Amino acid sequence: MVNRLCTRDVVIAQRNETLEQAARRMRDFNVGDLVVVNNLEERTPIGMLTDRDIVVGPVAQALDRAGSLTIGDVMTSPAITIHESDSLLFAMTKMEHNAVRRLPVVDRAGSVTGVLAVDDIVGHVTAELGMLISVQVTQQKRALR
Repeated sequence: MVNRLCTRDVVIAQRNETLEQAARRMRDFNVGDLVVVNNLEERTPIGMLTDRDIVVGPVAQALDRAGSLTIGDVMTSPAITIHESDSLLFAMTKMEHNAVRRLPVVDRAGSVTGVLAVDDIVGHVTAELGMLISVQVTQQKRALR
């Protein structure tokens, strides 16, 4: 299930914050994305802002305007979310269908509780493949005895 793999340390922002504030927050928390929420109490995701959104968008296209832009001006919206209880296969399908690498994870109330990234999935699948290889090697060793 998604809830076992997602990162729980979610860095959030609101749409009216400046891109400068967003970039500083990403730097300070060493993250490449912010989950944009409707308000800090409910924490319902309304969009995502990635470091790439900042660099490829306003910085590359209109550096002179970058200082006046807000998160809401460049974020990807609406947020494509996944529920804590959803399967990993469903999450991967959703990522592929929407061409995204990160999904905010929400609880039953719709509040963000984590972020599931492609890197989280790769780490999990790699560990499982390693275990499967170990099983196969052990079985082969027993067969040779």
